[in-house]
Amino acid sequence: MASEKVLIISKDNFESEVVKSDMPVLVDFWASWCGPCMTIGPIIDSLADEYDGKVKVCKVNVDNEGELTRKYRVMSIPTILVFKNGEIVDKVVGSRSKNEFKEVIDKNL
Repeated sequence: MASEKVLIISKDNFESEVVKSDMPVLVDFWASWCGPCMTIGPIIDSLADEYDGKVKVCKVNVDNEGELTRKYRVMSIPTILVFKNGEIVDKVVGSRSKNEFKEVIDKNL
């Protein structure tokens, strides 16, 4: 069950929720048919709860949002992009442990 703190992002709200965010944003580019995406889904959800108020956690479905997927050159999924002040400050491709994701977030707080 997805955390209610995870925002679903589309091209319509990407600018307001990610680029103009006043806090760091973790964006998970994923697809329902992607095994590794399904593996890290619960990790991403728990990070949204754990970092609530410090980091915004969002998901972009690559099947529905081809324009965003192309704009950010997402070639493999899962791809996790971390934005700060509207700029990409970190990128993780592939499945990782919760601790590895926490390290990426913590260094960008």
